Amino acid sequence: MSMFSDTPSFWGDRLKASAVHLGLSLCIAALAALLVFAIWYPNPYREISGGRELFLLLVAVDVVLGPLITLAVFNRRKPRRELQRDLAVVGLIQLAALGYGLWTVAEARPVHMVFEYKNFRVVHAIDVPPELLLQTPTGIDALPLTGPTMLGLRPFKDSKESLDATMAALQGVTLASRPDLWQPYEKSVPEVLKVAKPVTELKVRFADQAPDIDRVLKQAGRTAQNTVYVPLAGRKSFWTVLLDASTAQVVATVPLDSF
Repeated sequence: MSMFSDTPSFWGDRLKASAVHLGLSLCIAALAALLVFAIWYPNPYREISGGRELFLLLVAVDVVLGPLITLAVFNRRKPRRELQRDLAVVGLIQLAALGYGLWTVAEARPVHMVFEYKNFRVVHAIDVPPELLLQTPTGIDALPLTGPTMLGLRPFKDSKESLDATMAALQGVTLASRPDLWQPYEKSVPEVLKVAKPVTELKVRFADQAPDIDRVLKQAGRTAQNTVYVPLAGRKSFWTVLLDASTAQVVATVPLDSF
């Protein structure tokens, strides 16, 4: 009889403990989201590099799992030390899972947008061959933790280097992910402007999306007459980079495959 009379209190305590755990988990997840989306995957990389889906999948599991385990193990009838130990273990498991999730997101984070002779390509930390890291030019952070940077590729030294790099690209090591070819973006600006095309041309190619292109230009304070575009290769999709027609500085990106 007493067991049944205690049931509401028994489940009430568990639900309260689980709710508190859920609240703490959401606060920690919010801080993690700030790190991921404000620094590692700023707009538009959360779309181009798939950061949003990856983070939400990992964190959603972590946020739900912890409170559910607390709901299962919380019991005030347990000795105080045993209850504290159980909750500590749950917390450690959850923090370990969150740490692993953040490590996974960090490994996949975009580190550079590189002008690859004819187009831009987003390079992710996992794309960069570790054996080439020591060949990163002075002044360039190969794997920045403060967000993606703009880079270009220097001209090949000779035909042999060009052939070697091309063969490596056929094996999966893209030119843009090679630190030995990187150079500051400013040095690539003349080449960028050579291959860039007028946005007026883009609007003709994608007539159905012309209003969307105009909207993006307006938000950036630009016009089609003073803006050019270059294709962009992302992780799983192709976008388009809009650039100032004089300086080749990025003014916006649009989800259009302009290759």
